[in-house]
Amino acid sequence: METVYNDLVRPPQKTMDAFREVLNEYSPSCLVTDARRRVGAIGGFQTVRHEHKVVGPALTVNLSIDDLVDCMPVLARAQPGDIIVVACHGTPLTAMWGGLMSTLSLKAGISAGIVDGAVRDVDEIRDLNFPLWYKSTVPRPSPTAVHDRTEPVQVNVPVVVGGQVINPGDILVADENGVAVVPPALAEDVLEGTRLNIGKERTIRDKISSGATVLELLEEFGHL
Repeated sequence: METVYNDLVRPPQKTMDAFREVLNEYSPSCLVTDARRRVGAIGGFQTVRHEHKVVGPALTVNLSIDDLVDCMPVLARAQPGDIIVVACHGTPLTAMWGGLMSTLSLKAGISAGIVDGAVRDVDEIRDLNFPLWYKSTVPRPSPTAVHDRTEPVQVNVPVVVGGQVINPGDILVADENGVAVVPPALAEDVLEGTRLNIGKERTIRDKISSGATVLELLEEFGHL
């Protein structure tokens, strides 16, 4: 695999702030996915704390499944608010994120980590209150335990996680349900749809509280 280091083009701050407002609602990843008509959803992750909800641009890291290397130096390319996505292809054999990476990320203002593979030190990460999404855990440390190589690695390239393509700079909305992926070019349309979904769900909840039946709700809204 060829080593690649690309710069990250981040969405406008105004757009990111608008998506962060969605975190005040129940299940923000679901609201955003609904607005995208079921497109761009990734599931199957564990979280260190179920209450974590985050939004941020994707800083992507692609690793070779055959030659995993330490990706900690990528932090030098990150900015506060980024979500670091590590595509290690679901491998359960080696922990590619741990307590030290979480501590450094927290100090750097990183919003979260999403690891398509194994992590370790979950108890420490939980105490740090650092938001982390991961597929599995294993005590085996990253390759720095036996060598100090940090290449080959590809930074800010398209990666595939859970069958979904994540491009660098994509807007990620993550909670305990999973991750919603929004290309920046679609941000305004998705925001509009998400806001409509928020209003609709509030109306439905009010009608349920007022005694509306399932048939009445289906007749009015079509689906729930």
